[in-house]
Amino acid sequence: MPPGNCGDGWPVLAIERSKRGGLVDQIVAAITLMVNRRELRVGTKMPSVRRFAKCNGVSTFTVVESYDRLLTLGLLSSRRGSGFFVARSEAAGAPQQLALQPTPAAIDALTPDLYSGVSDALPVGAGWLPPEWYGDDTVLDAVRHAMKIPASRLRGYGHPLGFPTLRQHLAGTLADELFAASPDQILLTNGATHAFDLILRTLTKPGDTVFVEDPGYSNLLSLIRHHGCIAVGIPRGADGLDMDALMAQAASTQPKLMFVNTVLQNPLGTSLTQAQAHRLLLAAEQFDFWLVEDDIYRELAAGGDASLAAMDGLRRVIRVGSFSKTLSPVLRVGSICASNSLIPELLRVKMLTGLTTSEINERAVYHAISARPYKRMVERLLDQLRSGRERTIERLFEAGMEPLARPRGGMFISAGWPIAPTPEFNGKVIADRALRAGILLSPHEFFMLRPSPSIWFRFNVAYAADAPELIGFLQSLR
Repeated sequence: MPPGNCGDGWPVLAIERSKRGGLVDQIVAAITLMVNRRELRVGTKMPSVRRFAKCNGVSTFTVVESYDRLLTLGLLSSRRGSGFFVARSEAAGAPQQLALQPTPAAIDALTPDLYSGVSDALPVGAGWLPPEWYGDDTVLDAVRHAMKIPASRLRGYGHPLGFPTLRQHLAGTLADELFAASPDQILLTNGATHAFDLILRTLTKPGDTVFVEDPGYSNLLSLIRHHGCIAVGIPRGADGLDMDALMAQAASTQPKLMFVNTVLQNPLGTSLTQAQAHRLLLAAEQFDFWLVEDDIYRELAAGGDASLAAMDGLRRVIRVGSFSKTLSPVLRVGSICASNSLIPELLRVKMLTGLTTSEINERAVYHAISARPYKRMVERLLDQLRSGRERTIERLFEAGMEPLARPRGGMFISAGWPIAPTPEFNGKVIADRALRAGILLSPHEFFMLRPSPSIWFRFNVAYAADAPELIGFLQSLR
């Protein structure tokens, strides 16, 4: 332990931000080790969340998650109004085994480690940002407010459309920034993936053709197939969608709908121009298919970027939003904004499959995004991402990798080598090898329907920008 303490004799923990694994994992492992060594005895009071965070230079969000995991392990207990206390004198097994989940030997697009955040692998291929990037107090204060839900609201299931105050706030934000919409045109969901599922359940049947971007969001491809639909990929590159390919496919396959990231597309990070968005709307009109605008990265994009929903007025565009990129993804709150005629159909399917969504989560999101510090937090997030993108591109050049595109914003860089994949040497093989080395990669196979002419990976700039072990691993492959 380094010199210094947090008060009451509590030492400062040796937390290494460059070390593989998250800050929560390190805190849990360190406290578990102290319990095993009898440095912390039963009944010892832990520092308050705020004191521990300030002393160790981490966010209060990180401390709450660490304490919660230690409660689950039985190492801590909590007493209302009094704080946290050591609950037992030793823990079974090695501290690392308790704190971290074992890393699997192979990876695919639905590997839990890409979403859970509890693996000890460096998550350079994951889709979430470090908890400390979201801000210390915004999320936690919002959760505390949400837990003060009036007792009268505990009697029912919540409003089927979702928490009315949040829908009212979202309608106001959309009106200020993109287009006019009423609260009754907004349906809240358990994140964007739940929204995609509801749309597919409502508008498609097995055998229908659904257009997706290629490369595109990996989970969406699996979800479309799960519904028995035929996923047809429309090539997307650094310059946007291949509209000639789209027109040819639309003429021959009669698609029911198309999913598209207008801004900061996952995995390329690029945005459609106004002209491309206009051509896409004309194609949807000509061939009579729905456009589902996956707009979850809008707050990370530049103002004035194209919006299909704004250009179309929700006639044949369905907008999907989410808060997982600017707030903790644990809150699981997304939204569908659609025409007055379509919302009742979507609502019926939502109630058939799950009745309502969590009003507590939705209240937490409302308190977070309506609080005064939220805009400042997003501005800091944009600065961190901008710096992270620049450093990530520099590091990838060191590994001999070229970006597939140059994003103007967002959290992803896709980059690789001009090497044609073979059965013996491809992205999946490299990702499995990286996983055994403690690095979580997302290879091109997760995102593409057609064969790739090169080997590439999607990198999360929050984790790839300062990861010498990643660059060392990539250089070892050359």
